Amino acid sequence: MNISNNNTALSVTAVNGYIKALINSDEILSSIAVRGEISNFKRHSAGHLYFTLKDDGAEISAVMFRGDAQRMNFNPADGMRVVIYGSIDVYEKSGRYQLYARTMVSDGIGAMAEAFERLKKKLEAEGLFAEERKRPLPKFPQRIGVITAPTGAAIRDILNITGRRYPQAEIRIYPSLVQGADAPASLCTGMEYLNAEGLCDVIIIGRGGGSVEDLWAFNDEILARTVAASKIPVISAVGHETDFTLCDFAADKRAPTPSAAAELAVPDRGALSDFVAGGERSLNTAIENILRNKSNVLESRNQALMARSPESRLMRMRDNISNGEKRLHTAIENIYGKNVSLYDGLVKRLDALNPLSVLNRGYSAVKNSDGGIVGRVEDMAIGQTVTLIMADGSAKAEIVSIDKRR
Repeated sequence: MNISNNNTALSVTAVNGYIKALINSDEILSSIAVRGEISNFKRHSAGHLYFTLKDDGAEISAVMFRGDAQRMNFNPADGMRVVIYGSIDVYEKSGRYQLYARTMVSDGIGAMAEAFERLKKKLEAEGLFAEERKRPLPKFPQRIGVITAPTGAAIRDILNITGRRYPQAEIRIYPSLVQGADAPASLCTGMEYLNAEGLCDVIIIGRGGGSVEDLWAFNDEILARTVAASKIPVISAVGHETDFTLCDFAADKRAPTPSAAAELAVPDRGALSDFVAGGERSLNTAIENILRNKSNVLESRNQALMARSPESRLMRMRDNISNGEKRLHTAIENIYGKNVSLYDGLVKRLDALNPLSVLNRGYSAVKNSDGGIVGRVEDMAIGQTVTLIMADGSAKAEIVSIDKRR
């Protein structure tokens, strides 16, 4: 392709295509090994790896496609020193050139990772990260201090979650730098300010995700010591779940993300309400059971007391007397009834034997002058005066004749 003629205007596509052809024709760039440190590492959902390879003087964008990435025997990460074997090529659409990695081998953990591990071991040996010095978080904080950038996803997530879960908490934001050379001092100032004023019950310090360089301010030694010395419990929430900083180790609690820090800092109002309602139901049930049991005990003792009281004994005696009276009346009535029946029988028998009863049937009796009953004719004599006794009276008679049966 001839581009020496200044009067010939090329399209952007043609220029990018020409550059790509030049690079592809270069023997060094078509098969190259590059040493550097990984930064801004991202693993795509399709399995491709995107990252920046850098050294002290420059950096280059790099990509490793899934097929090549699957052959690796380690997991690359930010801060790792590696050697990349591949080629330099141009992505014509954007006109950007980048390193296409076919093979990656480890070349050490990198200067930043070495510095991190060295400082971590030092502070750990001093007991700065010891679990026994970490304090529990307040269960119901009234004021929450947040040290972070005043704009960005981190503060929005914290405000949204605390507002939804526990809106009665007051949020006090200390706007701070979260990356760069001046960030450690700004973060320390926020910690000292909130502690000196006693403005909150718990502190959240952190930021959203980023590269190792973006998060490096939270690996500052002075900041780690300031966080550990805080009088107020501290939650550190720096980057994503896989990111760890010295600030995380020094804090009383580490949260994988700012959103998780907000959830750790405050209770869930809905869950708290359910818990209180459940506790109220349990308490009411327990009170009812206690009252029922006490009532049963009271009733039992009341019955026992009544059974032993003079009034109860008197009532039982009255009942016994009343029952005795009833039994006596029954017995008297029975005896009276029997005696009445006996009397009636005797009367009937007497009536049967009474001579007057015979007279009532039309008979009469004969008495002599002495008043005795004349029962036989041989006891009478002619001319004798006798008295005839009949049912309605008596009459005098003289015996004029006697007829004796043979």
